[in-house]
Amino acid sequence: MPEIMEIIDLNSFLTPYLGQNAWVPGAVLFASWETIYMVFLSTLASYLIGMPLAIILVTSDEGQILENPQLNKILGSIINAARSLPFIILLILAIPFTRWVVGTSIGTVASIIPLSLAAIPFVARLVETSLKEIDWGLIEAALSMGASNWEIIRKVLIPEALPSIILGVAITAINLVGYSAMAGVLGGGGLGTLAYYHGYMRYQTAIMWITVVVLIVIVQGIQVLGNKAASNVINKRR
Repeated sequence: MPEIMEIIDLNSFLTPYLGQNAWVPGAVLFASWETIYMVFLSTLASYLIGMPLAIILVTSDEGQILENPQLNKILGSIINAARSLPFIILLILAIPFTRWVVGTSIGTVASIIPLSLAAIPFVARLVETSLKEIDWGLIEAALSMGASNWEIIRKVLIPEALPSIILGVAITAINLVGYSAMAGVLGGGGLGTLAYYHGYMRYQTAIMWITVVVLIVIVQGIQVLGNKAASNVINKRR
């Protein structure tokens, strides 16, 4: 498989047209790929951890199928505490852990760790809200038919909340696009790094505006895909 840098090396082709700025399209393309890569993996990681936390929060709440007020209170407090940390502070605090996991605190792969940590409590609350929107009558009906707790979670809670969960995935990914740009200021890679080191530090305003436009396009694309996926799930039920 060809190296990405070889694929986007457009300098030789664009130099006659753009002169000294021939490197910009390739750099923007590569930075966009880094941003999408970071956002995709961190969204995936945050849902793999955050969604089970949300299920525990909902099912352990008062009057629910696995009622455990003490566990619910402790877990809720931990999630609230994690959500209260500004991302830039979390980014710095996570440096030792990031180095321990991936061996470095700089670069695209390293940025996935703090991005995931920042998104996990957000995802937990987002999915919790989606699950709590389900009518209790559906759960009671499943219980009356002898469904186990696991069957209720797997066949009632998650399927019924799926359209809302999918929209939540889009919201999470969009938030992470913004966080990834912030991580770029500390060498995290992606469009944030390009905008900061070339657009801001070198006073190349055009690059700043190009990264803004690309970020808007990415956000719009994520939202359109999320809306489409949620609509498809709803239409299949009809």
